[in-house]
Amino acid sequence: MKKFKTGDIAGVGCLVDSCRTCGNCEERLEQFCENGAIFTYNSPDKHSGGMTFGGYSESIVVDEAFVLSIPKNLDLAATAPLLCAGITTYSPLRHHRVTKGQKVGVVGLGGLGHMGVKLAKALGAHVVVFTTSLNKVEDALRLGADEVVHSKDEAAMKKHLNSFHFILDTVAAKHDINAYLVLLRRDGNLTQVGVPSEALDLDVSSLIFGRRSLSGSLIGGLKETQEMLDFCGQHSITSDIEIIPIQKINEAYHRLVKGDVKYRFVIDMASLKKAQ
Repeated sequence: MKKFKTGDIAGVGCLVDSCRTCGNCEERLEQFCENGAIFTYNSPDKHSGGMTFGGYSESIVVDEAFVLSIPKNLDLAATAPLLCAGITTYSPLRHHRVTKGQKVGVVGLGGLGHMGVKLAKALGAHVVVFTTSLNKVEDALRLGADEVVHSKDEAAMKKHLNSFHFILDTVAAKHDINAYLVLLRRDGNLTQVGVPSEALDLDVSSLIFGRRSLSGSLIGGLKETQEMLDFCGQHSITSDIEIIPIQKINEAYHRLVKGDVKYRFVIDMASLKKAQ
């Protein structure tokens, strides 16, 4: 082991291995491994012959190349979701070169959305949050949003026509994506990171008139994930979390379904020993 020594704080994100020889892996985009990335959870593990179990495991074996350095100034519990929600939102922001002075929209203010707001703001963008929940306005502003738009208010939406450089859509439910595409300026991009259970209806004229583009994004590779962690360390960015004991996992799940979480649950694994 070269990168770490005993006692160092290290992080494991959504990946524990990949083939490392395909074109995507050679470009440090291991999440798109052409031979099948081994994700931290629910993936066949070619080394053990079993499945990976992720954060519910008492122990985990990871190749050193897939272990990340955690900035010392960040709270560990609040840093944990950065390895999933953080990189999921950081990767498209960086890929589409979001920078100072640009106008960026974030659709939805949940676990992904709240990280999108923090990261886009730290990159220097003017951040606008779109939400269907009026009770989230105050929180969106607290998290760093410059403006909050009630997406069901047609007049409010029209004020932003043809003005966004980039929009990050984090909504995982069926919704009218065309209502956001028309808010993009010429050559603007909307990236979808939420995964709706139903297909979204697309009016291609929203793309054609304005040379706009629609894309999707997964997580990031190991190089980009480390970059994200270092960026968060420099800007003191972590997730807003609620720590729960393992004994309350079922309760937390039902609250998650109802949207009753701000904005990520983090399991205190020490509680697992208490249960035993």
